[in-house]
Amino acid sequence: MTNSYPPVPQPEVQNTRFSVIIRVAFFVALVIISRFAVNAPLQVFGTVVAATVGLYLAGILANVFTMRVFDRRPLADIGLQVNLASGRNFAFGVLMGGGAAALMLWAPLLAGTGHLVAKPDIQTNIPSLIFYLAALLFAATGEELIFRGYAFQLLVEKMGPFATILPVSVLFGFAHGMNPNASRLGIANTIIWGILLGYAFLRTHDLWLPIGLHFSWNAILPLFGVNLSGHTIDVTRYTYRWDLMPIWSGGSYGPEGGLLTTIFVVSLFFALTKVPVVQQPARVAPSLNDPF
Repeated sequence: MTNSYPPVPQPEVQNTRFSVIIRVAFFVALVIISRFAVNAPLQVFGTVVAATVGLYLAGILANVFTMRVFDRRPLADIGLQVNLASGRNFAFGVLMGGGAAALMLWAPLLAGTGHLVAKPDIQTNIPSLIFYLAALLFAATGEELIFRGYAFQLLVEKMGPFATILPVSVLFGFAHGMNPNASRLGIANTIIWGILLGYAFLRTHDLWLPIGLHFSWNAILPLFGVNLSGHTIDVTRYTYRWDLMPIWSGGSYGPEGGLLTTIFVVSLFFALTKVPVVQQPARVAPSLNDPF
């Protein structure tokens, strides 16, 4: 669904190539500095909080300070406006990402090539489940702020969407290359995920759809007892045992290192072209508002 909006007033911005390079470099530097600066204080609350909330704070700080220093923009301009359209786009993202992950893991169970095995030493409780979901929401939001936020949108405006999405997605993929048990296929799948999330932004001009996709996919995998990007997160009494070769199941990295994820993420792309999301006005990349 595409809505018509009146032209959005834009701050006076020097849109030269050098200006964009300075802004992007400043943004990247702030991400790195913020990540290190917040990590030590957050370690008091544990490694999970430091990793997830740390990502979120780094994303927020980098976007807020870069936008205020150079353009005097509010944070909402990168697609974080709160309205009914935002809620609808986020809901579509949650349903699609979570639905794809659940279907990917239910299919082997129904075919007899996957099995849920009880772990008697692990007990599921509501507080730990809420903590786990909140941590993953912080992490997904932080990664979207970093990889699809202000710097990404500046590059979309200057270089065009397709010239921006692929290189940023490659960086997104290789940023996960240091995860435990990372594999070439796992990195390739994460690059494909980056392309999907970039396309989700193009469809809505906000970050709510990619945040919903990213969060719900990440949330569903550990609920089935599989590793998430190489990390084991114990939140249920079950672990998932595969009767498939690692090329399909992803092995120790989790499903994201296997061909099942490749198939389902590509399928998500085609589904995303049809879902009736709401397109909102793009502010950092106003050229996206122009009809094709």
